Amino acid sequence: MSKKDAMKKKPKPVVAAAPAVAIAPPLRMTYTKEFKLAALARMGDGLQSSTALAMELGIRRNQLYKWAALYDVAAPAGSFKGPGRPPAAPEEESSRLRRELATAKEELAILKKFHAYLARSK
Repeated sequence: MSKKDAMKKKPKPVVAAAPAVAIAPPLRMTYTKEFKLAALARMGDGLQSSTALAMELGIRRNQLYKWAALYDVAAPAGSFKGPGRPPAAPEEESSRLRRELATAKEELAILKKFHAYLARSK
């Protein structure tokens, strides 16, 4: 390549990369029992569609339906006892313990084989 050819080439423009922006996961909202009951009362009035009500309250429409189903299953006084999932049932805990025991047995068998391998190699 000659000097003329080198001078004819234009340098490529440098494009700065966009800075990486960390997007935080949405926070889990908790609502009071009074808020849920008021939302269900307004939904039951029929004056407003559930979609419009959900948009006004800033929640998803299916959340209203979930609250209504929970309210119908439990008695009005017993619904919406607290935020989050209920504690794990005893059956779930026993199945978790069984899985942990099976994992521990597998690890023990691997360690026994490794110990036998080391004993033979000496």
